[in-house]
Amino acid sequence: MAEAMRVKLREIELYERPVRLRLPFRFGVVTLTECPQAFVRARVETADGRSGWGAAAELMAPKWFDKNLQLSNEDNFDQLRQVLRLARDAYLSDAAPASAFGHFARHHDAHQAASAAQGFNPLLASYGPALLDRAVLDAACRLQGVSFYEAVRGPLAGIGAGRREFEGLDLEAFLSGLSPQGDIEARHTVGLVDAITAQDLSQRVDDGLPETLEEVIATYGHRWFKLKVGGQVAADLERLRAIAAVLDRSPQAYFVSLDGNEQYTSAAGVAELVAAVRATPALARLWSSVRFIEQPIARKLALQEDLRGTDLGKPVIVDESDGELDSFVQARERGYSGVSSKTCKGFYKSLLNAARCTRWNRELGREAFFMSAEDLTTQAGLSVQQDLALVNLLGIRHVERNGHHYVDGLAAVPQAEQQRFLQAHPDLYEHSHGAVRLRLRDGRLALGSLAGPGFASGAMPDFAAMKPLGG
Repeated sequence: MAEAMRVKLREIELYERPVRLRLPFRFGVVTLTECPQAFVRARVETADGRSGWGAAAELMAPKWFDKNLQLSNEDNFDQLRQVLRLARDAYLSDAAPASAFGHFARHHDAHQAASAAQGFNPLLASYGPALLDRAVLDAACRLQGVSFYEAVRGPLAGIGAGRREFEGLDLEAFLSGLSPQGDIEARHTVGLVDAITAQDLSQRVDDGLPETLEEVIATYGHRWFKLKVGGQVAADLERLRAIAAVLDRSPQAYFVSLDGNEQYTSAAGVAELVAAVRATPALARLWSSVRFIEQPIARKLALQEDLRGTDLGKPVIVDESDGELDSFVQARERGYSGVSSKTCKGFYKSLLNAARCTRWNRELGREAFFMSAEDLTTQAGLSVQQDLALVNLLGIRHVERNGHHYVDGLAAVPQAEQQRFLQAHPDLYEHSHGAVRLRLRDGRLALGSLAGPGFASGAMPDFAAMKPLGG
């Protein structure tokens, strides 16, 4: 049997650069207009002395990893910087070689404990390793000249070894059976302050890009949507009616997820919204189009609530409550059917939860458990590409994408960097309205170019144009 590729970690560099939104985006308790993006570079070395760099990127979104209202956005950014530093120090503390997964397995528990000692919850703590693990695997893949898909389906990454959570899942068969596709449906997010029609706009950005839900559909051709609800039934019904009035114009089928944003304290509160939606004739088609409800109950309460005694009419997934490697196991015991995949939570966790779904469904003899693909405003470049490659490999056929709508593509980064990504991924990007941006056609993203050597990227950002993390 082939063995995993073992590497030593030699250097880890942390950077950041600002991201400004072209439109404000509200999720949960925050309305976001700007936010830094974190970058990680890692250099690994093989037993024969070869070394190479890999990289990863992720937005440092406030009020998602930690929703404490006493903390400012800057406090949240500093938390994320700190967990990145903690992870870097942990990963560099042991010079012994290991597989890409082995470095994660070796440091996971100690990093969580060190983060907890700083007052950081498990979801927040996972942000650091989530970026480092991608950068390490990216470097290993580049040294071997293989793709992320090949590394995960084969032995190179060494996935599962040394962690009890991965035992008993017939992991080798599961991973080798994964089959990435050539494209994916983009599920457009409608935030809580997003304009539905032109009448909702007090003023326009006028940058030539769509600003309302109507314009988004006309421009990109989406058929999948993620609708945010705010926990106030009357206000949510009014907004859903406005959205349905636009979506229902389509002669084609459309599909929806409802994101509860932790706005409820109990299953009964969610049931009240569901009952109101069901009782509203204008929402009949929208409700029939809903495929699942995402994390409606606050994370501190969600895994204490047993959903099995409440008729919610649709499957419910956990997202923010998925802080630890066994969170999905706990959620299943409370009546949840699914869990989100997000690279910011760690791609090894996504693979683990996907393997669990496969096993549990096989044991039941039906498709009862599933993963959804969600997005924490991943940005054009490394971040969106690595997330897309992950969910594509997992076989998820639609993914929440909103970064391309709220941010003006790669407009803020150096022209040479924009061109590198466009040339390396001409199926995924286009140059329009003055910048390189995601290329959406009929609501879909083409993914063929993500199968090259490395973790889904044939180009690298301009690290010289960034500042050190927190500097």
